[in-house]
Amino acid sequence: MTITDQLLGPLLRADPARPRITHYDDAAGSRIELSGATLANWAAKTANWLRDELDVQPGDIVAVLLPPHWQTAGVLLGAWWCGATVTVSPHGAQVALFGLDRIGDATGADEMAAVGLDALGMGISVLPPGVRDYASEVRVHGDTFSSGGPGPDVETLIAAAHSRATVLGLGAGDRLLCTTSWDLTVPGEVLLAVLAADASLVQCTGADPAALTDRCTAERITTVRH
Repeated sequence: MTITDQLLGPLLRADPARPRITHYDDAAGSRIELSGATLANWAAKTANWLRDELDVQPGDIVAVLLPPHWQTAGVLLGAWWCGATVTVSPHGAQVALFGLDRIGDATGADEMAAVGLDALGMGISVLPPGVRDYASEVRVHGDTFSSGGPGPDVETLIAAAHSRATVLGLGAGDRLLCTTSWDLTVPGEVLLAVLAADASLVQCTGADPAALTDRCTAERITTVRH
């Protein structure tokens, strides 16, 4: 089974309505909460788009040049659902997904797709020629996905996710507040650890330090990663 099948699948079967990722952008003043089912829908749309539109097959490389965000979670889980190998280097990648501030870093991939990182998942109206708009394209794809091969790095990443969950002290029902970047050289290490532990992630972008104490209370945070 793929990484997404192994980590997200059991959570969906147990409680699809439970919040799995909550994203705050303090600069924009936004808060978005995704249940397991909604996160899986975005991941499925991404996986269907990658496979059907961009011909991503198990073992192909998908470069993710994105900051921590709920859309990044959908991108990562969708890529893993295809059996893709996720990297941070676009060179030799089947597709590179990036924010507009990283467009200059994304050359070298066969396909380039910009992710708007909008709080509500809106697309980008104007892009350079040859750059796809991720949000607009994935919306038309299905909310379910039938995975194929698992890709070459599944067991390594699954083991790393459980190990990282132990280091973070995460267990079932915990809620981790994270204000730091995800280390995508160990792709999605915080995200995968949270899913492996049957926990939930509260990710804060541009976190306002003055707001964190009240946020921890409001979000019932059990573990913090600064």
